[in-house]
Amino acid sequence: MKHALIIGATSGIGKDLAEILVTNNYLVIITGRRENLLKEIQQTNPERYSYKVQDVTDLKSCETLFKEVKSEFKNIDLIVYSSGVGAPNYKLDWELEKPTIETNVVAATKIYGLAYNLFMEQGFGHLVGISSLASIRGNRHVPAYFASKAYQASYLESLWMKASRSKSKIYITDIQPGFVDTSMAIGKTFWMSSSKKAANQIYSAIKKRKKKAYITKRWGLVAFVLKWIPAKLLIKFL
Repeated sequence: MKHALIIGATSGIGKDLAEILVTNNYLVIITGRRENLLKEIQQTNPERYSYKVQDVTDLKSCETLFKEVKSEFKNIDLIVYSSGVGAPNYKLDWELEKPTIETNVVAATKIYGLAYNLFMEQGFGHLVGISSLASIRGNRHVPAYFASKAYQASYLESLWMKASRSKSKIYITDIQPGFVDTSMAIGKTFWMSSSKKAANQIYSAIKKRKKKAYITKRWGLVAFVLKWIPAKLLIKFL
């Protein structure tokens, strides 16, 4: 049986992906701050779920989490970082920017480093980071969120390069969703996917060990356009 660690699995994509992995013969360790939600998930299949209460912004607790996981499980085959926050910030209020940076940049960097070093130690593993289509360009309304996702995408590509030069069987996947119907979504918009559909496509990308995957697939076309559209035109939309 394979072992997976999903960081940020109390709801949304993380929760749905955990369910998919469980049905595909994984034992899944789920984490989050809300123990009541973790317990609810674990009780649906106690033999296939284990949980750890953890706040990713507490960097010491990230280290503790990995120490506990390494001591309790022989190997970890898959680690998914699904935690993320972001909100519109029209006046550049620092109190709104701070949690985005703490979760999407500082905590993500800590987890990615711990995961990569764990995989180097055991000689194999697959790290999946959920960045965003927002990583491609800036946005005048949500600057920290878009910048933080660009950071994650660049960091994951750097780890992919690092892994490609190593002799270990380490795989890195950057998942870039468009609009997904989760608690972070603000209202309904075009091409909005359910979190279950997004999770199924993410699982497909994991199985194929893709370097990068747009979720849902149609967002790949949008990504291509965003990379080439002039900034003067872009500001009319973003």
